[in-house]
Amino acid sequence: MIKNYLGMDIYYFLNCFFIYSFLGYIFECIVLTCQTHSRVTDRGFVRCPLCTIYGVGAFGAQYLLAPLTHSYLQLFIIGAVAATVLEIVTAKLMTKLFGCFWWDYNNRPFNYRGVICLESTICWGIMAVSIVVLFHPLVMRIVDMYYDLCGKPIAVIMLVVYCIDFSTSFYHAIGEKENIAVEENEEEQQLAESIN
Repeated sequence: MIKNYLGMDIYYFLNCFFIYSFLGYIFECIVLTCQTHSRVTDRGFVRCPLCTIYGVGAFGAQYLLAPLTHSYLQLFIIGAVAATVLEIVTAKLMTKLFGCFWWDYNNRPFNYRGVICLESTICWGIMAVSIVVLFHPLVMRIVDMYYDLCGKPIAVIMLVVYCIDFSTSFYHAIGEKENIAVEENEEEQQLAESIN
């Protein structure tokens, strides 16, 4: 059993992680809605309002980049590069598992295969600085307000709910990938038969 992770109790860590994931979900929904000029657009892999890649990224930024707080420029550059690499790795993993990834930068200037673009890289750098300087202390203050009273049960409940949600979403996404493959195969067969 992990009792202490990244200098904090595992339950405290989970509370912070899910708050970051929720804030990431809100950020993604706002950005996507503004880009598409449509009604509020849901953005996330699971049904819960969470983008856990932001939880991972936030803790990565905080604990890997915190020593660089003496230089915001270094923090910006290393944060931008690290988050862009994380975006590439996530896209490759999602493509391997599900046949696609959940974003597309093809319409953005200076993009690479729609996976990364200069605009998002700059945004990740700004977010890295913001997380270390502003958001991590704020998130910790939020958790401190309720942690002694109900932080541990909230962490356990959120973890169980997320695991169930992730499992069902993963199963559904794999099923969709298989359905698409079957449909494409049927279309190819119909095309071959019509040619013959």
